[in-house]
Amino acid sequence: MRTRTILFAVLIAVASALAQAQSPPSKDANAAEATRAREARVAWWRDARFGMFIHWGPVSLKGTEISWSRANSNPACPNKGPIPVEVYDNLYKQFNPTKFDAKDWVGLAQAAGMKYMVLTAKHCDGFCLWPTKTIDYHIGNTPFGRDVCGELAKAAHDAGMRIGWYYSPMDWRDPDCRTARNAQYVGRMQNRLRELLGNYGRIDVLWFDTDGRAPSWDQPNTYRLVRELQPKILISNRLDMGAGGDYERQAVGPQADFATPEQRVGGFDDQTPWETCMTLGTQWAWKPNDTIKSLKECVDILVRCAGGDGNLLLNVGPMPTGEIEPRQAQRLKQIGDWLAKCGQSIYGTRGGPFKPGKWGAATHKGNIVYVHILDASLDTVKLPAIKQKIIGSSVLTGGSATVKQTDQAIEISVPKADRQALDTIVVLTLEG
Repeated sequence: MRTRTILFAVLIAVASALAQAQSPPSKDANAAEATRAREARVAWWRDARFGMFIHWGPVSLKGTEISWSRANSNPACPNKGPIPVEVYDNLYKQFNPTKFDAKDWVGLAQAAGMKYMVLTAKHCDGFCLWPTKTIDYHIGNTPFGRDVCGELAKAAHDAGMRIGWYYSPMDWRDPDCRTARNAQYVGRMQNRLRELLGNYGRIDVLWFDTDGRAPSWDQPNTYRLVRELQPKILISNRLDMGAGGDYERQAVGPQADFATPEQRVGGFDDQTPWETCMTLGTQWAWKPNDTIKSLKECVDILVRCAGGDGNLLLNVGPMPTGEIEPRQAQRLKQIGDWLAKCGQSIYGTRGGPFKPGKWGAATHKGNIVYVHILDASLDTVKLPAIKQKIIGSSVLTGGSATVKQTDQAIEISVPKADRQALDTIVVLTLEG
């Protein structure tokens, strides 16, 4: 009897194990696997910390904002710009940026210390910077006639630069978008994604956008298509965004990889990957006599992004000639000069352990903490206590600092003569 009981128990255990093996994974298991996959994808991007956004198209001939300056031809779309449709939609017939040189753009991004680039392959106005077979409204039908996406992808690959596309799922020019014929429009949209992600080698980022209206883009199949074509690509969170506060909440759905706070530095978040997108001037597309952010503003923004555990995608708007305006290029090179000296405190770091404040921000790598003091008027910076003992300190930007650690706080004092107008970086070495 005892032997029979043991055998029966063994059979029950085996049957239970087989049933568990054949049952689908739990939601928690799926979520954990999705998180692990995302972390693997974003590893290089987190280390990079700094990228170039590029907004460009025929609208640069007018010097107004891309897409939003186009008058409205579809009541389901939000644009109400000053340029009549018949004018805006025919600018491409004059677009001849003969001084465009993809190598120059990549070289400038490298000189700025940027590690990846994202180009507006198609913005909301519907114009495509590659010769798509889906419509006639593209760069191949301009006097210029060359494939901007193809040339930039090749130049980036040749230089070891990561490359990505901005792609607007909405199309304010297409009469089918968000109408009863939306399915036909989405079919064209997906065919364009097949071209962008299938014809140019490795693509590292796909930056979907939103205009705050309902997302009617066949998201499950669109995500599936993108992942099949580029399994390692990073996808922004905006394909799922609609109205009702989605833009403010900046949630990242299970198929997306990172949040996208716009024209503001994101709040501290070391759990969800995020990237601030911000203009170097005051609008996304090129604007004559635009106000360009100072070097101090740019360094502050970059440091606060890294200190909040996020990235910065800094935008330039090339001129109608295809060149990046000299003032913008000069500012980018100045940022690159600063990063050449201080980049170890940005690249490959994570935000914290001290959250950003009026005083500045902190980044860390291993047992090294970089305290970025952005306010040069401060005699002493007082930070929260940490468990680890500080066993050494130095000043990356030159000079000396006094560091006092107690159970209640950490106090850092830098002599006035050693404080830098841009950023005074005090390096703390922790025990363990």
